[in-house]
Amino acid sequence: MIASDWGDWLVREIEDATPDGVAIWYLGCNGFVVKGGDGTTIYVDPYFGLGSPPRTIRMIPVPFEPDDVTEADAVLATHEHTDHVHGPSQAPILANTGTTFYAPDDSIAVAREDEAWTDEWEVTGDQLTEITEGDTLEIGEFTVHVEQANDPDSTHPVSYVFEHEAGTFFHGGDTKPTDEFERIGEEYEIDLAALAFGTVGRVPDKQTRELQRTRWYNDENQIVECADALECERLLPSHWDMWKGLTADPTALHHHANSFEYPQRLEIVEIGDRVDLS
Repeated sequence: MIASDWGDWLVREIEDATPDGVAIWYLGCNGFVVKGGDGTTIYVDPYFGLGSPPRTIRMIPVPFEPDDVTEADAVLATHEHTDHVHGPSQAPILANTGTTFYAPDDSIAVAREDEAWTDEWEVTGDQLTEITEGDTLEIGEFTVHVEQANDPDSTHPVSYVFEHEAGTFFHGGDTKPTDEFERIGEEYEIDLAALAFGTVGRVPDKQTRELQRTRWYNDENQIVECADALECERLLPSHWDMWKGLTADPTALHHHANSFEYPQRLEIVEIGDRVDLS
């Protein structure tokens, strides 16, 4: 059972908003809500779990409870890890709104088989839709392109490009640099890119509980390398706030970004913050 530290004010703020273009709210970890001026609302990687202490310990508030979500036109997942595909976080949104969950094959397998969403929640099988690289989704006022990602810790990661008349948003999941980003940067005019950032830390091993040197996300050089290849105007670092032992200071990226043409600007946000494309 997920309990929010904040009540429901943030989700009510999102549902009441009428953006002049596109509004994007950061939910912490790698979760985002993308909403267009006509009201189309898309959740990407929403995660409200606490991790698995003492190995993974959530360091930020739970911003709202998924049962409080009443408006959603799609829920997207980038890959199969628990903080990206999580029944208690995402299945109630599907049950409440009747919307569709889009994700790669291994993520769908977690929902169908490992977590049995259709048995544990009021979710039907046709609400779980498999996607793969090269697919294009028309979701309300957004055209969403499924693109490549490079996450060696995942079995099948993807990234998403959200196109809207107000601008283009790239969500990379937990990707690290890949040669594909040069092609993506040339193909789309990316206004804002969200990329995972974190320190190299020490996390207990799953079996032995001994501390292990762990790199799950981009370091300072890798995230700016991604942003430069994508030719994104604005870079929004994500995931840096989430896990004890892997948190980082995103303001350090100003020095690294200054030596590259892109990104032209950093968007440093905290959980609950909103940025806009217009």
